[in-house]
Amino acid sequence: MNFSFYIAKRYLVAKKSQNVINIISAISVVGVATGTMALIVILSVFNGFDSLIKSLFSIFDPELEISLVEGKTFTAAGDERFEEVRNHPGILHFTEVLEENALLMYDDRQHIATLKGVGENYAVYSGLDRMLIEGDLKLQDEYGNNFAVLGRGVANTLAVGLNFVTPLEIYIPRRTARITMDPRQAFNRRLLFPSGIFSVEQEIDHSYVLVPLDFARELLEYTDEVTSVELGIREGFRESAVQEEISEILGEEFRVLNRYQQKEWLYKVMRTEKWAIFLILGFILMVASFNIIGSLTMLIIEKKKDIAVLKSLGAGEKLIRRIFLFEGWMISVVGAVAGLLLGLAICLVQMEFGIVKLYGSGAFIIDAYPVELQLPDFIYVFFTVLLIGLFAALVPVRYITRRYFTDSEQL
Repeated sequence: MNFSFYIAKRYLVAKKSQNVINIISAISVVGVATGTMALIVILSVFNGFDSLIKSLFSIFDPELEISLVEGKTFTAAGDERFEEVRNHPGILHFTEVLEENALLMYDDRQHIATLKGVGENYAVYSGLDRMLIEGDLKLQDEYGNNFAVLGRGVANTLAVGLNFVTPLEIYIPRRTARITMDPRQAFNRRLLFPSGIFSVEQEIDHSYVLVPLDFARELLEYTDEVTSVELGIREGFRESAVQEEISEILGEEFRVLNRYQQKEWLYKVMRTEKWAIFLILGFILMVASFNIIGSLTMLIIEKKKDIAVLKSLGAGEKLIRRIFLFEGWMISVVGAVAGLLLGLAICLVQMEFGIVKLYGSGAFIIDAYPVELQLPDFIYVFFTVLLIGLFAALVPVRYITRRYFTDSEQL
């Protein structure tokens, strides 16, 4: 066994002559363990919210989305390139989408929202039916009647009820409108009965109304134009490979975006927030590690005679320093391991029993704080604690041992 490590271990676990040093060392371990536990718990909760948000967006956002680089609408029907995309072995579903802002009226209330016209298979592949809080995901019945499915925010703003008595009025400016004395002549107006209300995420809930694609085209005075094409990928195919192949088929005129690229700003913000939380808690952990400085300082003072004896036996300054560096590092290791184990236990209990509830849980799709454990977080936290412990141990070891090393030469 390494001699420096052996002596440091004896100092850590053996009964010291001054009880106060035992107490300070214990406080140091508890402080490091508490900071480590808090860091891993908060990161795991953040991971839980991160995964929850991504799963919610994955319901509304397609795996791949095709849109124009310049311009708004294009025609996919009859285009050989899109036929090749439709028949690609990695494509599970191919859905045309037409989006436009519209003025909605329900009784005496008004709201501007995004009208999203989707194809018949949208209800099958989107999984949005799992997020319905009222009604059905029905855009058209067997008789050809059209319906609208509203986000919860839109429905709340308009005070919409699924009574099939009061219709939803939709107004969109005419593409070929001329100057007229009657403003109503400048708008296309259609009526739809709401059939369902969904809740995915606040921004989406306050922005979107789903309608049949043919209805949206008629209202917008289009024939076969779309604003985007949404694609699903078959199991067994890599998303990046399919995305690259479709981009090559369509050329530079179109952009093909995956889910991350569709909400790139959101995912970058979440990643930045996670690192910001890590740094903030890391500084808090650094403050907690100051106890290591006090513990080592008092230990060095207590072991002044031991330093002199080791010096007389031929121990150099580097060996003395390594002993106390190991001492400080072992405090960090014990605190880090204890904190990680305690944090792991807390996270597992929360995952299993959901003890810590969300206030106002009726407004959320979950009733307790979500938790997700990720191995990289444990690795980063462990080595961060060790690094902080190393720097905390260097301060007293570098300066105080030099002082008492010099004093021992005078004895």
